[in-house]
Amino acid sequence: MKRSICGLFFLLLFVVPARSQAKIDVLHYQFHIALSDDNDSLFGISIIKFVVREKSASLSFDLTGIRKDGKGMLATVVGYRNGPAGTVSFKQENDKLLIPSKLNTGDTAEIMINYRGIPADGLIIAKNKYGHRTFFSDNWPNRAHNWIPCQDDPADKATVEFLVVAPSHYQVISNGIQMEESSLPGNRKETHWKEELPLPTKVMVIGVADFAVSNAGDLDCINISSWVYPENRNEGFADYAMAMNILNYHVNYIGPYPYKKLANVQSKTIFGGMENASAIFYFENSVTGKQQEENLISHEIVHQWFGNMATEKSFAHLWLSEGFATYLTHVYIESKYGTDSLEKEMKADRQQVIEFVRSSRRPVVDSTQDYMQLLNANSYQKGSWVLHMLRRELGDSVFRKSIRQYYAAYAGKNAETKDLQKVFESVSGQDLTNFFKQWLFTPENPSLAISWKYDEQKKLLRLHLQQLQSTTFQFPLEIAILSKKGGRTINKINVTKKEMDFSFALPEKPLQLIADPFTSLLFEGKVMEMK
Repeated sequence: MKRSICGLFFLLLFVVPARSQAKIDVLHYQFHIALSDDNDSLFGISIIKFVVREKSASLSFDLTGIRKDGKGMLATVVGYRNGPAGTVSFKQENDKLLIPSKLNTGDTAEIMINYRGIPADGLIIAKNKYGHRTFFSDNWPNRAHNWIPCQDDPADKATVEFLVVAPSHYQVISNGIQMEESSLPGNRKETHWKEELPLPTKVMVIGVADFAVSNAGDLDCINISSWVYPENRNEGFADYAMAMNILNYHVNYIGPYPYKKLANVQSKTIFGGMENASAIFYFENSVTGKQQEENLISHEIVHQWFGNMATEKSFAHLWLSEGFATYLTHVYIESKYGTDSLEKEMKADRQQVIEFVRSSRRPVVDSTQDYMQLLNANSYQKGSWVLHMLRRELGDSVFRKSIRQYYAAYAGKNAETKDLQKVFESVSGQDLTNFFKQWLFTPENPSLAISWKYDEQKKLLRLHLQQLQSTTFQFPLEIAILSKKGGRTINKINVTKKEMDFSFALPEKPLQLIADPFTSLLFEGKVMEMK
């Protein structure tokens, strides 16, 4: 997901408390959704297949109830499709649907929930920039329960299918592949999409609008398509066609693309982009005809691997999604435009991280229950910097092998930071405990005071380094020494203590010293000559 300022502001108004959903494991969702042009009400039937992890007197699903403004979902009929027969009594309170259960641990069952209402959030029903009515789901982080009954938790992944009935002038895009499209009486049609790989609810999606659709091409039997508003069809097709080459690069770098299609969709998402599995939603004004959103398209495509297939166990580890998408986009940009472009991106990110951490004093792995607050420079830019420093310390080949191995191990599963650490340690043969602790669990960055003096008599350059932050970090640091004759030498020092002194034999006084000349370290500070 790529943030947007207005989207972040909007989300802060809808903070939802964390939910622990450990007693059942959802295996499959089938959502029947009926939409209309007459009003904003939807009618839904959800069939949820699950296995019982822990026996309990009741089952619990997330579903927003009716609010004071009349928005929300009202469950009307609930029943088991196997096991206990017939409809059952239920309670709907505190955004929970509570259903009595006599199931035992290990039992598999299906529950059917009929419901209706006007979505309070999660499904955006609004006019697009051209004044046409649209329906776009926008579930991140745990907003799906505003319009579908579910376990709204990234740790509970399930396969999903949507059967959407809507006025026949609309086209419907969703996860997976289209199974059927059938005309119905009353100028309506039903569109059926099905995804056979397990997804977290945050990337389950439908988009219902008047679309112009273009087949941008195929890559290894994966169809890449563009879904844009008809009024800007030519510009949209040109802009989203970039996805072909971007996808090809990431397939070669990471591994096979996991899904059976990639649809790039102009939408009403409140984010800059939303990485819905196999159906990426981009903000309306991403379409200009000038191909200005290369970074955004790459970012959302990387999420298909990291965030969608290999998913964080909880939002505390969001950097495993957003940090990966941010950094591997930088790697793509480097491959296309050169190392200078990478360094430019990393310098800009470094400044954002320094300013954010200085004011927030929060670590990257952050257990806050206010998930919206995780849309910050820690999750994106600092997460990216952690990967960049791993790459610089371990080397390109070890880094890439580790990334590929991590993905292969956790595709279709959930992971947390320690899982990534174990993979990097296994591939590199190094103990990375301190690296992960200081960069991901410590709410600080190195702040360095570096001073130097040249000893003319002994022909020595003396360097004094002091860490000003409270925590002592350990890291390698390169120092570029520029001579008055235009030469440059690079010296690498290993910083392990709060204060350290170093000396280098040098035939003459240098013109200048530059710390971190290749942009390899996340730090702030200056290098000054001692008078």
